[in-house]
Amino acid sequence: MNPLFSRMPTNIFTAMSALAVEHKAVNLGQGFPDQDGPVSMRAVAAKALMEGPNQYPLMRGVLPLRQAIADHARSFYGLEYDPASEIVVAAGATEAVADTLIALVAPGEEIVLIEPAFDIYRPLAQAAGLVVNTITLSPPDWRLTAEALKAAITPRTKAVLLNNPVNPIGRVFSQEELTLLADAVRNTDAVVISDEVYEHFSFDGRKHVPFASLPGMRERSVRIGSAGKIFSFTGWRVGWVMGPKDMITAIANVHQFVTFAAPPAQQLGVAHGLTGEMDFPLELNKALQQKRDLLAQGLTALGFGVLPAEGTYFLTASIDGISNENDRAFCERMAREGGVAAIPLSAFYAEGGPQIYVRFAFCKQRAVIEEALARLKVWLCG
Repeated sequence: MNPLFSRMPTNIFTAMSALAVEHKAVNLGQGFPDQDGPVSMRAVAAKALMEGPNQYPLMRGVLPLRQAIADHARSFYGLEYDPASEIVVAAGATEAVADTLIALVAPGEEIVLIEPAFDIYRPLAQAAGLVVNTITLSPPDWRLTAEALKAAITPRTKAVLLNNPVNPIGRVFSQEELTLLADAVRNTDAVVISDEVYEHFSFDGRKHVPFASLPGMRERSVRIGSAGKIFSFTGWRVGWVMGPKDMITAIANVHQFVTFAAPPAQQLGVAHGLTGEMDFPLELNKALQQKRDLLAQGLTALGFGVLPAEGTYFLTASIDGISNENDRAFCERMAREGGVAAIPLSAFYAEGGPQIYVRFAFCKQRAVIEEALARLKVWLCG
C-alpha cells in the first residue's frame, strides 16, 4: 500500500461530521450549501439524462459547456480562451487540481503551497512525487508578502498553487498581493496553478482578480473553476481548467486516464447555468454576506475573536478568550456539549500552525445559523 494514504488519519471533515451526527449537532463544519441551485439547470440536466445519449461525451468536455466557460471568462474578466484547445472539463475541481499537478510538475520537482491550505493540495502533490515548499500566512491579516515569496520561490520552483479566494480563511488576495506573486515568478520557470472556485463570492464590494489577468501571467498560469461552487451543485462534480494550449494539452492527457469525462447531462445543465443563470451566484453572494454578518455578530457577542471574512463560505474565529484547549479539542467538545460542529484551523496546516482558531461555514440557511448561535449561547453563557 502507498504509505501516504494507508497511514493517513481520518479526514477532519469526516471526523467532525460523524461527531455532528452522533450528537445531533448543527453542522457548520463541511462547506456545502443546504439548498440546491437553479431549477432550470436541473431541468436541462434531467431532460438530457432522459433523452440521452448517456454515453461517453467528448473527453475535453461537451462543446456547449466549453464555449460557455470561455464566454464566462470573457464576460466577467476580459480573458480570452479558445474553447477547443484551452479548456478541459473535469469531474469536479478536485480532479482538475490533481490532473494539473500531475501534468505540469514532474516527480521530484518543487511546488509551493500557501498555508493554511485546502486539505487536498498537499496529499495530491505528495502522491504525484512532488517536493512541497510552504509559504505560511500569519493571522489576523493573512497577507502575502514579498519577503515570504522571495524565501519560498527559488530556481527549483516549478509551480505555485494559489487559492483565491482562500479556503479556509476567507481571504481575498488584493491586486497588490497578486502582483507580488507575479513579480516573484516572472523571471523563473514556475507556473501558477490558480484555484479560483470561489471567484463569485467576494464581499464588501471586493472584486475578484483572476491571476491570469495580470500582465504576462495568462501564458504562465492556469485557472480552475467549479460549477458546484458557482451554482450550489457540489454533488454534480463539474469543474474545469483553462490556460495556454500546451499546458491544457498536457492536463487533458492526464484527465483522459483519470475519469476521461464528466457526466454529459450535468455538463449541459452547467452550460445552461453559465449562459442563463448568472444572476444566481450574484444574488447568492449578497445572501452569503448577510449570513456572514449574522454569524460574525453572534460569535463576537459570545466572546469569539472573529477575523475578517472577505470571501468564500468561511469565517475564522479565535477561541483564545473562551478556552485554553487547542482548536481540535475545543471543536470536539463544542460538538459533544454545545451541539455545534466546526473545523479546527490547524487541520489546514502540515505542521506548526496556530491552534487557537476554528472555521465556521455560513453557506447554510439563516435559520440553521440562528439555531447554532442559540445553542452556543446556552453552552457558553448558561
